[in-house]
Amino acid sequence: MTSVSEGPFGRSAVSSVTPGAPRTTPRAAPRTTSGAALRTALRTDDGVRIEAVYEPGAVEGPSFDGTAEGAADVTAIVLAHGFTGSVDRPAVRRAAGVFAGRAAVVTFSFRGHGGSDGRSTVGDREVRDLAAAVAWARSLGHRRVVTVGFSMGGSVVLRHGALYAERPEERADAVVAVSAPARWFYRGTAPMRRVHWLVTRPTGRLVGRYGLRTRIDSEQWDPVPLPPVEAARRIAPAPLLIVHGDRDAYFPLDHPRSLAEAAGEGAELWLEPGMGHAENAADENVLTRIADWAVTA
Repeated sequence: MTSVSEGPFGRSAVSSVTPGAPRTTPRAAPRTTSGAALRTALRTDDGVRIEAVYEPGAVEGPSFDGTAEGAADVTAIVLAHGFTGSVDRPAVRRAAGVFAGRAAVVTFSFRGHGGSDGRSTVGDREVRDLAAAVAWARSLGHRRVVTVGFSMGGSVVLRHGALYAERPEERADAVVAVSAPARWFYRGTAPMRRVHWLVTRPTGRLVGRYGLRTRIDSEQWDPVPLPPVEAARRIAPAPLLIVHGDRDAYFPLDHPRSLAEAAGEGAELWLEPGMGHAENAADENVLTRIADWAVTA
């Protein structure tokens, strides 16, 4: 296929992450929350504080001093939400709850979202946030970590899978991209034109800040990050699953098909009948099947 360099989320951001960037060191200030969950703050390698939650799932008797009894043999799923989401949004908590029936789960808010610091770069520097969350999961004892991203988060897990493959503490052992774009600056649907207005216009960024609790960077990408379709080519030998609804109003089916074609034999493609866009549209059946794939791939 012919690779293209267009894509979804408009221009926001600052310089892109490259494979030579300094490794992320999560610096946690943990406090326990209800039940066995742990809420903490991570620090990315560029100094942004990221809120995160760990749910041990199948792990019994965790101790939150950097180890967890039995964690080494339990898969950890790191969930990367979509644009304007956050760790506490109902759709994210619902997905995390389903995943926790099969694995330990780390959820977090991308920079500029929810209670995290910084400003959203709409998929560029967010790979640093994901790297911090993956490193935290490994620091809790999990030898196998799978990233699952929705929409913007789907583009982030693809780029992270390509850029961090050689970093043992921050890499993903398998990648799941749900409702992800294949290319940047895509404006072919009405919802994506609204997203571009939100990201590129001062009034839109005010709506994002005060209406959606999302603080968006006003700077353009320089350089433009690695496109998701190019990232998909580089993820193998790690397994890759691409999930997309046939009623997705944001990205039509040429996006997941382009990603799968780029990845070649290293990817599975699920086109879900009746499913719309991202974590809000993924029902329990889809989420359970994703979790089952994550722990067995």
